[in-house]
Amino acid sequence: MYNASPQGQRKQLINDKTLSEEDATALALAERLRDTISRFVRSVRNETDTPTTSQSETLFLLEKRGPLSVAELANCRNVRHQSMRLVTAQLETEGLVCRLPNPADGRSQLLSITEKGREGLSRSREARTSKIAALIEERLSEEDRQTLEAAIPIIERLC
Repeated sequence: MYNASPQGQRKQLINDKTLSEEDATALALAERLRDTISRFVRSVRNETDTPTTSQSETLFLLEKRGPLSVAELANCRNVRHQSMRLVTAQLETEGLVCRLPNPADGRSQLLSITEKGREGLSRSREARTSKIAALIEERLSEEDRQTLEAAIPIIERLC
């Protein structure tokens, strides 16, 4: 909620902090960007019937970093151990990951992406990329495409 001060400056009260107009503008932009990207990702994922973010990010981590424990995966994804156990159990049931002995600790096991998991991850990426390309073709003018291309390095700087 914005309030105009007598001086014409806009301020916003968030978590008991008064923000300057510049901070409030950045906050509003951040919220709009977060919401738009979230809706875009969900829409593409739903329309391509690809795995959930938690599943695909877990498979991506295993593909990129190699075998990891449930605790390491949970830490990398900044989620609770129990949540990661549920995700990995589903991936294991589907044959997308498998368990390996942990050479550093015989009491624990590591999870590794299977060939089926790699193929599924690759198909999901291709499906999402194709869907995005189709949306670009259908909905964006040449000028819009150039604007989108120019925005990518800006968004990358936020990563």
